[in-house]
Amino acid sequence: MLTVLEPEGLYPDTALEDEIFAGRARLIRGGGQGGLDGLPDELCAQAEGLFIFRNWLHGRDLARFPKLKAVVRMGVGYDRLDRPALAERGVMVCNVPDYGTAEVADHAMALALALRRGITLHHDLQRRDPPAPWQQVETPLVQRLEEQDFGIIGLGRIGTAVALRARAFGFRVRFFDPYLPNGVERALGIARARSLEDLLEGTDTLSLHAPLTQATRGLLDEAALRRLRPGAVVVNTARGPILDIAALERCLRDGHLAGAGLDVLPVEPPVEPVPALLAAYRRGESWLAGRLIVTPHSAFHTPQAYADIRRKSAETMQEALINGASRNEIRPNQE
Repeated sequence: MLTVLEPEGLYPDTALEDEIFAGRARLIRGGGQGGLDGLPDELCAQAEGLFIFRNWLHGRDLARFPKLKAVVRMGVGYDRLDRPALAERGVMVCNVPDYGTAEVADHAMALALALRRGITLHHDLQRRDPPAPWQQVETPLVQRLEEQDFGIIGLGRIGTAVALRARAFGFRVRFFDPYLPNGVERALGIARARSLEDLLEGTDTLSLHAPLTQATRGLLDEAALRRLRPGAVVVNTARGPILDIAALERCLRDGHLAGAGLDVLPVEPPVEPVPALLAAYRRGESWLAGRLIVTPHSAFHTPQAYADIRRKSAETMQEALINGASRNEIRPNQE
């Protein structure tokens, strides 16, 4: 019988996994809630399959897993895995690309709309002591959606779901994704930008949906952010290191950007010293009132999505480890 290790003990039992593995593999849970370093060597030595959720799997860890044949990242992004080291060992790497799509898309749109309709701004002002006057506030944040250009970086599953939602709300939608074939824009009824610069220069509200790769790390630096139209809003539900948070702070502080919604940060969870923008947000500095929303990498979450992670991860592990093939395999050279 094969042995699969789920270090974080995410779910209360192994009943679902036992059913899916059908007696051909057993699941061992727990021991690595604080990271893989906390796992006993004897546990690692047994693992032929490994689930990764919040933990990081570095190349230096692999010596402790001599039998490892398959790793399933319990989510869409796989930047937590040292893929070159895993490829060198011949370990199959898979993810779970088909869960939480609607949740993340809804979250991205909720952030954009909460900012663009001034909901967070008026919420913050009305709970002050004394509250602000009972009237609207003139702000670059609040604009008619039909006169706004909504830009999307990365038109995968989630980016496409966001495009359809933004279009339904009346935004003019464009995207940049150099990996997609021509014609996708025609099928969705949206427009395509042929370069990142072109997209940014014509965007009022920007939503990020690209994976974290060597090409996208630091993609939105200060020069890129200043290409956005004055008064633009930036939403990031993808990966924190894609966006330069120090540059974002400067662009918000001087007014070039009207607002930002962040579900992800460069370092998660944040550790001291936290970025200046997050520190100002936590202190409730007046210049940020209603202009910044931070959520704790929770865009993916509903109880239903959390259950999907479990089931789809187990099915992917069963297919990869027991059957030796997977539709969700991440190839070594795949971005």
